[in-house]
Amino acid sequence: MKAITEELLRYELRNSEPDVYIVPDGAILTPAAKEYLQQKKIKYQMKSNFHDQVHPGQGGQKKTESTGAPAPQEQRAPAAEKTETVAVLRPKYTEHETGAFFYEKPEHMTQLYGNELVNKDDPRIVFRGKLDSVQSLIVLAQAVIYENGCQSLVDDLNDILRHLRELMRCDVLGEDVPEMTTIGLTHAELREHSHDPMKFYKIKQMLLPDYSMGINYAYLNRIRTQIRETELSACTAFREGRKYKRGDIIEELNRLSSALHIMMCKYLAGDYTGGGN
Repeated sequence: MKAITEELLRYELRNSEPDVYIVPDGAILTPAAKEYLQQKKIKYQMKSNFHDQVHPGQGGQKKTESTGAPAPQEQRAPAAEKTETVAVLRPKYTEHETGAFFYEKPEHMTQLYGNELVNKDDPRIVFRGKLDSVQSLIVLAQAVIYENGCQSLVDDLNDILRHLRELMRCDVLGEDVPEMTTIGLTHAELREHSHDPMKFYKIKQMLLPDYSMGINYAYLNRIRTQIRETELSACTAFREGRKYKRGDIIEELNRLSSALHIMMCKYLAGDYTGGGN
C-alpha cells in the first residue's frame, strides 16, 4: 500500500490548489499529509468515490415539527433552490506502478504509455533510448555510404531502419511485432545464413573487423554491436522474474544482428554494387 506523504503532496500541488484531492485506490494519506490538506482547506476523497461535481445543500423533503410527515406542497417556501457547484481539478498523469496522481509531470519522470509516468531511468525508457540511438547511427552510416556510391547497401540499411522503427511503435502501443522479412530473408533463413556464411557467401564466419576493410564495413560492424546492446537492454526491460514478456521484440533484435552479420559477409564477398571505401 502506497503512503502519500506531506512531501509528495507539496510537490504535486506546488503549482495548483484544487478544491478536492483525489487519493488513488490502495493508497493512504499520512497524518501529516491530512493536516497539510486541512491547512490548505482542500478536501480529500478516494478515487472510487470520486465525482466530477459536488452538490452541497440538497436534502430530502421537509418534515413537520408535530408529526414528522412531509409538509404540504402549498406550505413550502416559493424561493428558488440554490445549487452550488464545486469545481474539481482533474489530475493529468498517473504513476505506472502505484497509480498515484500528478497534476503536472515531474522533471525526473516521462510517459511510458499514454498518461502513465515512470522515472526516466526506468529500464523500458532506457531500452527505447537504445532503439533511438541505433536508428540515429544507421542514418549517419547511410549518409556516409551514399556518398561512397553504394546504393544497394544504403537500401538494405533502410530495411533494418524500418524494422527498428516498427519495434519502437509496437512497444509504445503495446502491439505484437508482425512477421517481417529482413533484407529479403525470413527469421529461419537469417539464422541459417548467419551460421554458415561459407555456404552462402564463400566467407569465413565473422571475420574480425580491420581498418583496411574500409569505412563502410566499419559502420556495418558498429551497427551490429549496437543492435546487440539494444537486445541486452530489451532483456533487462522486459524481464519479469525468470520470464520475458516481450519475447517477440527480443527475437526480432536477435535476427537483426544476424542480418548485419550477413550484410558484412555480403560486403566482403562483393555483393554490394559500388562499395567504395
